[in-house]
Amino acid sequence: MHSPYIDKVVVHMGVGESGDKLTKAEEIMQTITGQKPVRTIAKRTQPAFGIRKGAPIGCKVSLRGKRAEEFLQTCFGIIERRLAISQFDAAGNISFGIEEHTDFPGMSYDPKIGIYGMDINVVLEYRGVRIARRAVQHRKLPSKQRVTPDAAIAYLRECHQMEVE
Repeated sequence: MHSPYIDKVVVHMGVGESGDKLTKAEEIMQTITGQKPVRTIAKRTQPAFGIRKGAPIGCKVSLRGKRAEEFLQTCFGIIERRLAISQFDAAGNISFGIEEHTDFPGMSYDPKIGIYGMDINVVLEYRGVRIARRAVQHRKLPSKQRVTPDAAIAYLRECHQMEVE
C-alpha cells in the first residue's frame, strides 16, 4: 500500500489565441490522447500578447488509469527516458514538455496545421489519499502519505526505467 501510483496525467497545449489555431490544436490532442479536450481560458488580460481575460487560449486533457499509463510510456520514449531533478515538485509530481506533436507515432508534419508543443504533468499519489478529499470526516493528510521527490524518483527508476539527472 505504500508504493506510489499514477493518479492522473494532464496534457496541456497552450496556443495563445482562439479560432482556427485552437481548433487544430484540439484535433491534434484528440488524435494523440484519444479523448476530447477541454478549452482553457485566460485568467487575466495580457495586452502585449493580445490576450483578453476570459478568452479561450488553450486546451487540456486529463488521463487516468490504463490510458494514462500507455500515454506516459509513449511520452517517456519521446524524451528518451530522461528527466531532470528540477522537473519534480515538492509533492513528487512531475512536469515535462514535448516540443513537437510530430514526435508521437502516427503523427506527421502538415504545413496547413503547423507544429504544436505540449506540457505533460504527472500526479503521483499513495493509496489512502481519499481521507483528505472526502466530504464526511475530512482529515489532514499525514506527512507519511505525501509523495516526496525522492520516492517519485525511486518509483520512476524502478517501474519505468527512467534516468533522473
